[in-house]
Amino acid sequence: MDFYDHYAAYRDSGIPRQIESATDGDVQRALGKQTLAPEDFLCLLSPAAEPHLEQMAQKAHALTVAQFGRTMVLYTPLYLSNFCTNSCLYCGFNQNHCIVRRQLTLTEVEAEARAIADTGLKHILILTGDAPAIASVDYIAGCCEVLGRYFPAIGMEIYALSQADYRRLIESGVDSLTLYQETYNEALYSRLHPKGPKRDYRFRLDAPERACRAGMRAVNVGALLGLDDWRQDAFFTGLHAHYLQNRCPETEISVSLPRMRPHVGDYQPGCIVEDRHIVQAMTALRLFMPRAGITFSTRESARFRDRLLPLGVTRMSAGSCTAVGGRTDKANSTGQFEISDERTAPEMVDMLRRAGWQPVFKDWQGLGV
Repeated sequence: MDFYDHYAAYRDSGIPRQIESATDGDVQRALGKQTLAPEDFLCLLSPAAEPHLEQMAQKAHALTVAQFGRTMVLYTPLYLSNFCTNSCLYCGFNQNHCIVRRQLTLTEVEAEARAIADTGLKHILILTGDAPAIASVDYIAGCCEVLGRYFPAIGMEIYALSQADYRRLIESGVDSLTLYQETYNEALYSRLHPKGPKRDYRFRLDAPERACRAGMRAVNVGALLGLDDWRQDAFFTGLHAHYLQNRCPETEISVSLPRMRPHVGDYQPGCIVEDRHIVQAMTALRLFMPRAGITFSTRESARFRDRLLPLGVTRMSAGSCTAVGGRTDKANSTGQFEISDERTAPEMVDMLRRAGWQPVFKDWQGLGV
């Protein structure tokens, strides 16, 4: 069975009804367990769990400190290209939007790398639009060869690839993958992706496992909360991560809980996701998957990210920029979405230390780096 079989079995069992029918007793039983089943995770995402958020937060904090200590890995994104052949309704890089399209030359990649390295950050996440004929695997591999001179850890958040292409990029220096399914609602996914290669739901859904099979050190999955009912997408995100953790134990599995942010275009969220919903999703996820990393990006405000520190987060972005070449040429780029937390890397380090957390610049080093 692949993950789609697991997804379909739960989808067809009536997840909305199960969420709404969960009782206070169901939640209390889930909170009393050491190891949670997917059904327990579902209970903790339900409206019935809302009165228990404080208890969930306390347990999530204890589990996080036990597994990860009081540490926080810092990273920053680097956008290589915003050319795209998709028409995703919710994305600022949609091919139909009239924005400045750019792709960095290797010289420009090095300039951006120097600007980031000067901040002390060692973990980088490279991103592109979905335009394989332009931002090709060979192009990305060339960028990684440049970036490898500056960063011991290179993650990527690009279009879904074959297992062979993942292997190719691993050989060029990539060690981690972030890939959002966007929404696990298959019918809605088709409506949100009317044109382009990203329209293939199954190919994208299976991509994280292909990356694991190719030898990727770490894989991070998520859904863009707000596209569909947040409880359902949070459940299937956790189910996907749980499947990968059990199926590919040699790979470090983590989860992101990104929330929709303003962007070029006029697409409006299908579901309003409030701060308390993010807290519930995060704490439920930590109780379900104690060993999973949890990433929170600068999509969220500085104040909210500071409040989330004790509740399960293990990785945060800092000094972010969502525009291609935006660190060295701010005038000629359009960002994929608006950043909410604009603090620099030194400011993030200062905040973490004052809060009693240890900022981690490097937690991984490959052979020969």
